[in-house]
Amino acid sequence: MKRNPTVSSSRRKSRKAHFTASSGERRVRMSSALSKELRAKYNVRSVPIRKDDEVKVVSGDHKDVTAKVIACYRKKYVIHLDKLTVTKANGNTAQIGIHPSKVVITNLKLDKDRKNLLDRKCRSKESDKGKITKSEVSADVN
Repeated sequence: MKRNPTVSSSRRKSRKAHFTASSGERRVRMSSALSKELRAKYNVRSVPIRKDDEVKVVSGDHKDVTAKVIACYRKKYVIHLDKLTVTKANGNTAQIGIHPSKVVITNLKLDKDRKNLLDRKCRSKESDKGKITKSEVSADVN
């Protein structure tokens, strides 16, 4: 059911937005969930994936593989991991693309910008976003 009147629920428009997205938009769409330990540490559920993060594949043919991200292929919406390769018929090796939603980040590569992002997301979560508690309601009634 459509809830927000300013956002289209049209399949046609959603597909167009997906396939014509800019690199910056694709970066945000290519976010992955954090592991339970990282989620508890940073109080953040997901972040855009990047090169040198360590991830664990949680679904698909390569489930339970833990590897390092060697490339984020934004054009194809996939990431390449250092341990996932296939040998082609001519003897060459090729990377196997994995969608970022199928992995969990187990170790972040932190730099200044990434730390700022985590702080920003944590702060926005900590603010209660205008929610009123029962104690405030009872105080207002009295």
